[in-house]
Amino acid sequence: MDTQDDTNRHTGGCLCGNLRYEVKAPLKAVGACHCKQCRRWSGHYWASAECPIDKFRITRGADLLSWYVSSDFARRGFCKACGSALFWQADRHETWKDHIAVSAGSLDEPTNLRAEKHIFCQFKGDYYDLSDGLPQESTET
Repeated sequence: MDTQDDTNRHTGGCLCGNLRYEVKAPLKAVGACHCKQCRRWSGHYWASAECPIDKFRITRGADLLSWYVSSDFARRGFCKACGSALFWQADRHETWKDHIAVSAGSLDEPTNLRAEKHIFCQFKGDYYDLSDGLPQESTET
């Protein structure tokens, strides 16, 4: 058994459990996006970890995965059965097209991940504060 492979293997899935995925690579630290699209889609803010798309695969329930094209360069993946927000992919963006962001909340524990930063902070909701001490970026859209 390849110990390196086991250390870098992450699994996760949707709320109903019928859609499952696997990542066979280290995940980047969790980032929290406060843009209006992410807040509307997730119900609060979008917390995710990124990995190379070629190290990601759906292991069960591929027929339940649906994609919503949310901008001219990105799409969002969710489970058709339970509605869980699972993936964000900039599939038409030159810099990010080879990566996918998986919902931090959909990962099986232990994740061994830590939150790294907040982005699009100028769009955060007026009902919460960012007081965790992580870097806060205002990013242009």
